[in-house]
Amino acid sequence: MSSDSALRRALARARDGKTLDVTEATVLLHARDEHLDTLLDHASRVRDAGLRAAGREGIITYSRKVFIPLTRLCRDRCGYCTFATAPHKLPAPFLSPDEVLEIARQGAAMGCKEALFTLGDRPEDRWHQAREWLDAHGYDDTLSYVRAMAIRVLEETGLLPHLNPGVLSWRDLQRLKPVAPSMGMMLETTSRRLFEEKGQAHYGSPDKDPAVRLRVLEDAGRTNVPFTTGILIGIGETVQDRAEAIFAIRRVAREYGGIQEVIVQNFRAKPDTAMRGLPDADLQELAATIAVARLILGPRVRLQAPPNLVDAEYELMIRAGIDDWGGVSPLTPDHVNPERPWPQIDDLAARTGGAGFQLRERLTIYPEYVQAGEPWLDPRLFAHVAALADPATGLAREDAVLEGRPWQEPDGGFAASGRVDLHVEVDTTGRTADRRDDFDHVYGDWDALRDRLPPSAAAFSGEVRQALARAAADPAGLTDAEAVALLSADGAELDELAAIADALRAEAAGDAVTYVVNRNINFTNVCYTGCRFCAFAQRRTDADAYTLSLDQVADRAEEAWAAGATEVCMQGGIHPDLPGTAYFEIAKAVKARTPGMHVHAFSPMEVINGASRTNLSIRDWLEAAKEAGVDSLPGTAAEILDDDVRWVLTKGKLPAKEWVEVITTAHKVGLPTTATMMYGHVDNHLHWVRHIKLIRRLQEETGGFSEFVLLPFVHTSAPIYLAGVARPGPTAQENRAVHALARILLHGAIGNIQCSWVKLQDDLCRQVLQGGVNDLGGTLMEETISRMAGSENGSYKTISELREMVAVTGRPARQRTTEYGVPSEERLAASAVSDGVCQSVRRVLPLA
Repeated sequence: MSSDSALRRALARARDGKTLDVTEATVLLHARDEHLDTLLDHASRVRDAGLRAAGREGIITYSRKVFIPLTRLCRDRCGYCTFATAPHKLPAPFLSPDEVLEIARQGAAMGCKEALFTLGDRPEDRWHQAREWLDAHGYDDTLSYVRAMAIRVLEETGLLPHLNPGVLSWRDLQRLKPVAPSMGMMLETTSRRLFEEKGQAHYGSPDKDPAVRLRVLEDAGRTNVPFTTGILIGIGETVQDRAEAIFAIRRVAREYGGIQEVIVQNFRAKPDTAMRGLPDADLQELAATIAVARLILGPRVRLQAPPNLVDAEYELMIRAGIDDWGGVSPLTPDHVNPERPWPQIDDLAARTGGAGFQLRERLTIYPEYVQAGEPWLDPRLFAHVAALADPATGLAREDAVLEGRPWQEPDGGFAASGRVDLHVEVDTTGRTADRRDDFDHVYGDWDALRDRLPPSAAAFSGEVRQALARAAADPAGLTDAEAVALLSADGAELDELAAIADALRAEAAGDAVTYVVNRNINFTNVCYTGCRFCAFAQRRTDADAYTLSLDQVADRAEEAWAAGATEVCMQGGIHPDLPGTAYFEIAKAVKARTPGMHVHAFSPMEVINGASRTNLSIRDWLEAAKEAGVDSLPGTAAEILDDDVRWVLTKGKLPAKEWVEVITTAHKVGLPTTATMMYGHVDNHLHWVRHIKLIRRLQEETGGFSEFVLLPFVHTSAPIYLAGVARPGPTAQENRAVHALARILLHGAIGNIQCSWVKLQDDLCRQVLQGGVNDLGGTLMEETISRMAGSENGSYKTISELREMVAVTGRPARQRTTEYGVPSEERLAASAVSDGVCQSVRRVLPLA
């Protein structure tokens, strides 16, 4: 127990609005009697301030819902759960579609607006009956069935699905977001003891690993899913465990902004469970936990206590700081706590009114996210939510009519819109402003992000002379320490490193410096992924936003072909209106207009987006893309293949393992790719070394990389730099060293090392050409992404300019194809006439 003096000190700090730490929160969780009254008063003030700021002063919300227990089978074995059961106790492993729809229709008839899908975690992994049922009904897995039933409910009843399918991966969230306005999963606790010790509540339950569940909360935030979570008290955790769990939720809420509500739920013992002998959590204990959660989470987080678990202590929980009662069903029982019936909604309103508050109905997606719209709400759900939401408040409309509406791809997507000449104007008038006006919040909390920064220095270093000797004798055998040491080489040692790399370049690729005549076509810059390094992405309403029509994409490809191009490189933002098949249509449009053009298109992030929206596997989507005309993939979206770095650089881009899966699958289906590394931001030298070595391992497995492209970070307009989190790119010394090291570490695996003239000054390009690099990339014709970030090297280079850059090195320049072959005589002749750049993008010289 905490001392009386410690409790008074902590209460005083809470009264004064001071930031509390875990120790103080733990002390406050012991508050009882008059100390509890004081604690509740402080929490109430914080809650009331949040409601005023939200425009809902004096309002406590609830959601009128039906409970759809899609399956009660589960692969976990939690000691307190009566929901999960065994197949022989059920008539069928899953509810049938007819049963799902019957529950939903009855709920709609009673005015419900939420369909809460509750189910066990991945039952097919434990129960063969679940696997056999899914196979017999044509579903790859439980989540495929969840997705299908959510669509049926939307289309046939108008109810809004809220999905609680347990632990979800980043890709699972991508699959499910288009069919549900919100999702949820209780964190429950961060106690590893309850998970790891035999006899504890979560022992033997793989999905109850606290690290795994926290990762789900983070991935939901990265995917912009309004997400419900919470803690469960009284399952054997310590009071400090509770405090730590609340702080863990706060960290995720601050960093990503996606925690729409936090539930504080009290354990209730149930017969026929391993924990049937444990006492129920005391309601004063529950109130203290709610109050501390309110103080820690702050006024903006919505806080809930399930009303069927608080006995008659409604007013106590309101005083503790809740502003929501959660879902209440007039039709279905609480299948997780079946012995505790829901209160009647009229009674709940009266109880709430007795405490001085008005009860108002909300939707499953909270008002703040309804009104924010994109990126939190998928466009496929706009009409469904709009039909039920009061546009003024975001709460449920009292006169809403429940009826099914089609779930389909949004209208448009290929209509030309916005600043479609940005690819030319970026070199003249430039971008409208150096940052978007949502800079302060769209990327998450910048202060919280700083806490994630990896160490600024490498974990270890070595002796440069010794590492140089090893590099010369056994390039691929360099240890991490030796490779890191080489990245610090300077002066004569850097010259020696470059010489070693250049000798390997001559051995692997010969003396020619190659380039391709190509055109970049960035078909849209509308994107809500939230990459913090990206100055290209815009909201659809921003002044610099644009989307090209299919005809415009094809026109640009045709112009490039006329100028002698052999390749178009096509990538775009993750536009919410573009269907997953849009990528196929883009490739087909280019091939129809220019059949001989090599289509080098779609980053791994775009592949994941397309596969998620079409509900195809990665392999099936890539095979369809290949059939549509895609010839190879850019290995962009790699940045640094270390999630500790990636989750600082980007809010919502794919994790490293997903990048690896897309790339290796592409290789397996016969689509070669490039490999890239963007460096010099929040990373360190060890990250660079491990990234390059990972690329080598993948190449040894698949042989599918055509080249390795080094992309120094362009900082000028990058949000993460403007926020003071990233450094201003790599130094000239680091650029020389890392290009040389890439050649050394990849020797015998990847023969082509490319520098980016867009990101490096011409003189530095010449230096790295003398230190292991054999390729300059392409003429590009339009390069908007780096120019929007502040690159000053132009958006194209003519063949003459590339050759002039190379001439100083004394090596020959040679035009190539994407596959490093020799272009046809016809292509060479056409590019010679245009000098490798079509007329429409050329800079107009001022009159003398």
